[in-house]
Amino acid sequence: MSAVLFEWSDTFNVGIQEIDEQHRTLVDLLNQLHAAIRDHKGSQASRAILDQLAEYTRTHFLLEESLMRVSHYGGFELHKQQHEDLISQVKALQDKLDTGQAAISFELLHFLQVWLTKHINESDKRFGQHFAKSTNLQGYAQWSDEVKTTMQKKKWWWKFW
Repeated sequence: MSAVLFEWSDTFNVGIQEIDEQHRTLVDLLNQLHAAIRDHKGSQASRAILDQLAEYTRTHFLLEESLMRVSHYGGFELHKQQHEDLISQVKALQDKLDTGQAAISFELLHFLQVWLTKHINESDKRFGQHFAKSTNLQGYAQWSDEVKTTMQKKKWWWKFW
């Protein structure tokens, strides 16, 4: 079995630094979950990583959606719906885990890997192209620094989760 589930490559970059950095963090968390399952760390350890992955995903989606709003992205509603659908599926899984009706499995990991790969390569890259062409981004450079500072604080916080 491979050492990692999801090997990051620059081919996944969408051209927005904050988004690309967050995608790498999501991939890292997915790989941590894979390692916990593979190495039989136990359901409690796996669940903690899954919860961290779910929370970070929500934060990531909020940033993406904010960038879509400020750049007047025409595909916003569909993209946001994709985000909401995934969040609902993960929430349903967490509820099943809480009641003992499900277990964290390699099938779950495969689903998340396929979803993330497809979402980045299709939906996120379409948005990245729009964002690069967008001319209505006054103040983005300043806001980008604020986002970067916030996310650096988040990265610090995640280390202690």
